[in-house]
Amino acid sequence: MSSSAAQAYARVATTTASPRDIEAQALLKAANKLQEVVNNAEATFEQKSEALMFNRKLWTIFLSEALRDENPQPLDVRQNIANIGIFVLTQTTALQISPQPEQIKPLIEINRNIAAGLSGRA
Repeated sequence: MSSSAAQAYARVATTTASPRDIEAQALLKAANKLQEVVNNAEATFEQKSEALMFNRKLWTIFLSEALRDENPQPLDVRQNIANIGIFVLTQTTALQISPQPEQIKPLIEINRNIAAGLSGRA
């Protein structure tokens, strides 16, 4: 498939996907980036940092959305997302200082499990 065709397909997929699907795709992208640095024993500090930063940015968005008063989700769901978000951000920040592959794995699992739930595969 040509590059322009792939880009067109990606645009259509994004415009027709539900918000839940987009969130699930973003979580899987973050999980895959983290998994790549875990699998690559030769990953540089910069590669690890980039993967962790992507995850941190994503979870910052989720956390700020969960805390938004206008969020239509029930309060208990928003609180659960906020609690997970705080844990993920705390872990991610600590790992950006000292990235240990074994400590990245729980972040990968969290992202994959939530993505599965959003996709209806949980």
